[in-house]
Amino acid sequence: MNNISLICFLISIVFFACSQKTVSQSHNGTTTTKNPYRKVIIRSSGTQTPPPATNKVPGKVATTPTTTPPTRQPVPQPAPQPTVPQPRPQQPVSTTTPTEPRNNSYNNHNPVPLPSKPALRMGPARLEQYLPILRYKRVGLVVNQTSTVGDAHLADVLLSQQINVQKVFAPEHGFRGKADAGEKVSNSRDIKTGLPIISLYGKNKKPTAEQLRGLEVVVFDIQDVGARFYTYISTMHYVMEACAENGISVVVLDRPNPNGHYVDGPILEPDYQSFVGMHRIPIVHGMTVGELANMINNEGWLKNGVRCHLSIIPCEGYDHTTFYDLPIKPSPNLPNSRSIHLYPSLCLFEGTVMSVGRGTDQQFQIIGNPQLRNMPFQFRPISKPGAKYPKHENKTCYGYDLSNMPISYLRQNRQLNLDWLLQMYQAYPDKANFFNKNNFFNKLAGNSRLQQQIKSGMTETQIRATWQADLDHFKQIRKQYLIYPDFE
Repeated sequence: MNNISLICFLISIVFFACSQKTVSQSHNGTTTTKNPYRKVIIRSSGTQTPPPATNKVPGKVATTPTTTPPTRQPVPQPAPQPTVPQPRPQQPVSTTTPTEPRNNSYNNHNPVPLPSKPALRMGPARLEQYLPILRYKRVGLVVNQTSTVGDAHLADVLLSQQINVQKVFAPEHGFRGKADAGEKVSNSRDIKTGLPIISLYGKNKKPTAEQLRGLEVVVFDIQDVGARFYTYISTMHYVMEACAENGISVVVLDRPNPNGHYVDGPILEPDYQSFVGMHRIPIVHGMTVGELANMINNEGWLKNGVRCHLSIIPCEGYDHTTFYDLPIKPSPNLPNSRSIHLYPSLCLFEGTVMSVGRGTDQQFQIIGNPQLRNMPFQFRPISKPGAKYPKHENKTCYGYDLSNMPISYLRQNRQLNLDWLLQMYQAYPDKANFFNKNNFFNKLAGNSRLQQQIKSGMTETQIRATWQADLDHFKQIRKQYLIYPDFE
């Protein structure tokens, strides 16, 4: 019995020892508690942090700890799901006025910015590119009020750089851009610089050999708006032609085209060439003046096929999807971006009995006539600077107000609007006299077909179909002369 008792006593001691769950040991200041079911690292500070979870592959048995627990069936693990950023729970709205604006971003986390275009830098600002061309040369300038470098006029900048500027050529609206459309601008002298100013409008649209005498380089820097009938590109044509005939170089300082994001309209027919349309291009050509100058020169459009020695200083950070708001109005009756975007569509009304708002503060943003009394909007043109004798002066006109159209819509539309023209023709009671008798509408349209199509009652879709083939052909030619990435 004594031996049996002793054996039982020893067995109980062993059983008691094995039943203990934890054994503690110290190692480098860290105490590790061993447990057959879980590991927990206890830092010396007392903070407990679960260890990283063991990698588990769905469908396979999970890796077991070193000390094997009682046999259990593994729990199937779901496939890992992509992490979706969750918004921070909104805080209760305070009844007091907050001292700082609330930040509604996800977890106040600023995402990594996407790569952006380089900052827009226009041709005139790239002095390092063209001052070497002008240095030690006798220089003429074709400029107006838009010809600025920062806040300074190009003429002042070049004179400050010791460039030998000898004379200025001024386009329609004059050197300071204050003359009416079509108004004769006389030769004069700039008060600030003392430079002689030669007008390139009226009878003298093309510089004469005498006016160019002594010059070695002519610089063209004028902001365009991308419509065929905007006459600054016609002035550029004549300057290039005259310089080619007299062995003078031309430098074009390029600027963005605010309507350069689309191409539309009928192509000019040769029989309707005039100062409001000199080239076989559509109403909206989608080119900068630099790109167009290159086309004019290389397509042989200058008189007798002459070519000038042409240098183009391109913009940086620009392409044909860039929307550019002009800091200076390009002419007296294009006062803002909305009028510039509407101009290609509304200028056709200049060849009709309709007013487009000259003599108001909403030029090229409203349409009307005194006889359309059932129209919802009215305005009254008066004589003012930039519109001394406006159409329907001092008469109440009735029509449409487009001055509240969103700029975003006008930019995204990317085509001429013929609907307004068709509506006004249908609404006007005296249709035989809707189009002016001086053929000006046909010069603006570049053909006689558009007027006949309107009179015959064709829809906008039907009219567009008649010019589409020619437009597609022009687009192919245009791509050969693009300097910047296109919109399509």
